Amino acid sequence: MNQARTFIGILALVLSLVAVIQLEQSRAGLQISDLSVGTTPVTLYQRASLQQGEQPGPIVVVAHGFAGSRQIMQSYSLALAQAGYRVLAFDFEGHGRNSQPMSGDVTSVEGTTALLVAETRRVIAYARSLPGDARVGLLGHSMATDIIVRASIAETTAGHPVQAVVAISMFSQAVTADAPQQLLVISGAWESYLREAGLDAVHLVDPNAIEGALAHSGIVRRATMVAPGVEHVGVLFSPSAVKAAQDWFDVAFAHQSKTTPTPRGWWILALLGGIVLGFYPVVSKLPAAPATARISTGRFLLAILVPTVAAPLMITPFYRNFLPVLVADYLMLHLALFGLLQLALLRIWPRWPTKAAALSALMLVLWGTLVFGLALDRYAANFWPTLQRLPIIAALCLGTVPCMVADSYLTQAGRAALWRRSAARLALFASLGVAAVLDPGDLTFVLIVLPVFVLFFLVHGLMGRWIAQRSGALAAGLGLGLCLAWALGVSFPLFAPS
Repeated sequence: MNQARTFIGILALVLSLVAVIQLEQSRAGLQISDLSVGTTPVTLYQRASLQQGEQPGPIVVVAHGFAGSRQIMQSYSLALAQAGYRVLAFDFEGHGRNSQPMSGDVTSVEGTTALLVAETRRVIAYARSLPGDARVGLLGHSMATDIIVRASIAETTAGHPVQAVVAISMFSQAVTADAPQQLLVISGAWESYLREAGLDAVHLVDPNAIEGALAHSGIVRRATMVAPGVEHVGVLFSPSAVKAAQDWFDVAFAHQSKTTPTPRGWWILALLGGIVLGFYPVVSKLPAAPATARISTGRFLLAILVPTVAAPLMITPFYRNFLPVLVADYLMLHLALFGLLQLALLRIWPRWPTKAAALSALMLVLWGTLVFGLALDRYAANFWPTLQRLPIIAALCLGTVPCMVADSYLTQAGRAALWRRSAARLALFASLGVAAVLDPGDLTFVLIVLPVFVLFFLVHGLMGRWIAQRSGALAAGLGLGLCLAWALGVSFPLFAPS
């Protein structure tokens, strides 16, 4: 057994090192500078040195989608910078490292949308002020596609048009037959609804155009491209999508790129997988605890079905916003009641953790937020909170800790059958879905957080299971609860409704 753990540890280390080397190569030769435009955090990517007589290339402003950040757009930012462009990627208000919360009416174009368009135009104005080529292109994903389309139209109206727009996973009602003039729409193959929306934008120019074909009408140039085998997030790491964006800008700017985008998605998965795998031999050094008692099938079903229905029914009629993060306050209340109901139905009231259990929980938190989190933050997505988010993470712990402690006991410290572990998590998802149905006006955003839960259970849930099997359900529940509060606290946007 010790030899197997040693082998797994060595494999995890080698996998992580190779992945880091590959990922760092995409940053090699670049000057990456963290700046700010007013309160907006911005990263400038550009080649560190230019050949004799070479001028700084055109600028591409890169904008992320809802609950995204500059980091999640790096596949495009790094590839375009290596190709000779200067790239300005920024965090929208309320997102990533931006300490200024989103505000306004999210349902009105004159509300939050107008504020985000204004923020984008401030970054564009800063881009034009940089020495060198003042021409600007825009690239955005999901929520940002509507923002950059509207910003492009506003810039044209103001007399200084944007040269080209690349909209990834686009949906925007602002697109017209002649604006934006140079528009490429990229969708993932599994985004059927957004693929239709992209094709609709091209049909405004040529009603007979098909996916992959170029549509012309005077000075208007438009096309839609499908990235194979990916969905809404995977399209951000698709080499073919990155190459299509680079080619589109090359034509629009009459620029000749000398590099081809290198794949990053699989190396990111390899690094994060290596870090998770590396936790397995670490767990064997932690204090051992007796096995958790088995739960009868009848009590198990009672403990997942009653909270699934009761939690949303008991909270939604009285819910009011009180935390400056979208639906974080509801999640705190829902998870707390869900977990407490499960513990009561299981007739389990955990005692104060022993030093051994606390040590194991602390190790899970450190590995899950620092080791795993710092790698994720550098290469894939923001995972580091601003000061404004720390009280929110603390508040979320009031819900996530009892929920995860209950989950750990319900799944018998990771030793329950697969169907039980799956049913326990599906019950939580279903309960949140019921809440969104009961109050769609305020709680629709709860559905958007479900992918965070899925990824959390796939990654941190696996590490928590190892902790549970070694050190008991309470240790795993405490550690997972703190990690989940962190993940939710850094993922959802800060919001201050006006």
